[in-house]
Parts: sequence; C-alpha cells; structure tokens
Amino acid sequence: MARVEVELSDRVQTDIEQMVAQGEFVNWDEAVEALLTRGVSAYGPAEEAETEAAGEDIFQQSVADQQDPAMRDEPGNDEFTL
Repeated sequence: MARVEVELSDRVQTDIEQMVAQGEFVNWDEAVEALLTRGVSAYGPAEEAETEAAGEDIFQQSVADQQDPAMRDEPGNDEFTL
C-alpha cells in the first residue's frame, strides 16, 4: 500500500473528523481512503466508448456524420413544431 503525505485545510480536516465522530467512517484512515477513492473515480480518466480508427480526425468524423435535410430519401414532415 502506498503511503502519502498531504496538507489539508482546517475546514477539510474538521469535516473529516466530524464524519468519523458521527460514525460514517470507523477511523481517520478509512475516511481519507474512502473519500480519495470517490474523488478519483469521479475525476478519473473517462473510459472511451468507442475507439478511433488510426488517423481518423474527430472533427472530420463529426462533419461526415451530419446529413443535409434536403438529401434525405424518406419524405419528412416539414411543418414547424414547438
């Protein structure tokens, strides 16, 4: 297990101490580990849903995905709606 030393503001330290005192965590170490884990998963690198083909530009793909409404094959309802 890695050992890390950090400096916390008085407010953060007090908040963690209150959570431990209220029984949300067993002890200080558990509280800090749980809170860091939640923070890392919230701000960690997002998993990519799709992988890009080699050399494919995101901008070009976005433009290629767009379709001109005048070029649609199926007849559409051209009435304005709110």
